[in-house]
Amino acid sequence: MTIDLWNDLLDCLDLTAVDEHTFEGRSQRLEYRRLFGGQLLAQFACAASRSVTGKELKSLHAQFLREGRTGEPVRYEAEVPQQGRTFATVRLTARQQHGVIAVANAGLHTWEEGPDRQSADPPAALPGPERRVDLGLLPWESRAATDLDTEKAEPAVHELWTRIPVAPRTAAPALLSYATDLTAIGTALRPVAGVTQADAGTVFVSAVTAHTVWFHRPFTTGRWLLLRQHSPLAAHGRCFGRGDVLTEEGELLASFAQEALLRFV
Repeated sequence: MTIDLWNDLLDCLDLTAVDEHTFEGRSQRLEYRRLFGGQLLAQFACAASRSVTGKELKSLHAQFLREGRTGEPVRYEAEVPQQGRTFATVRLTARQQHGVIAVANAGLHTWEEGPDRQSADPPAALPGPERRVDLGLLPWESRAATDLDTEKAEPAVHELWTRIPVAPRTAAPALLSYATDLTAIGTALRPVAGVTQADAGTVFVSAVTAHTVWFHRPFTTGRWLLLRQHSPLAAHGRCFGRGDVLTEEGELLASFAQEALLRFV
């Protein structure tokens, strides 16, 4: 049976309230060897937003503790240690039957008026449809001017254009968090000649250990966004990457950073 990956993802974000501080979300029906970290990020974002009213997600800091199991729901336990007039903090624990698989801290804020400035180079032109890339886990159109899986030694930078379909505005931070989890390790591998992400499990093993997203402005889905990524370091069995999310007009919407295990066999 063919799975509608887009609606499957949206369904995963529709968390069930077990009680006032606990939510449960089913897992994606993917042909993937383990629970995709992007699903956990997206569900963390939804659980945090459900735990506090009147505020928007401004940051999400997640640590992945052990491999999650596909085909099994995830339970999210929320604690709100701080809630003021404009800011709030939510601590989240993600559990499956075999124990805690991830933890996260989320920051929320009421959008305020004030000085508005940014320092970010404007994006290059959106690549044409001939530069479409299939990333498998992203159930929407993406394009890239450069090849992520090059076998040549290339700089550890990558610009991925992606267009998340129109969805409720409340789901936008969760969907963007999901998208940021996919290509940071591949970006870190670009300087390694003869190795691509397809070599995972044979030439190297990898797993995300920590991921953070900061949301700078409110936004909606349905338009092209640029994920501009750079990996400044791979050392001691780990790699690190960071990135910005911009609109076609160059407006900086979000930033993200990721640390991952990257161990060569």
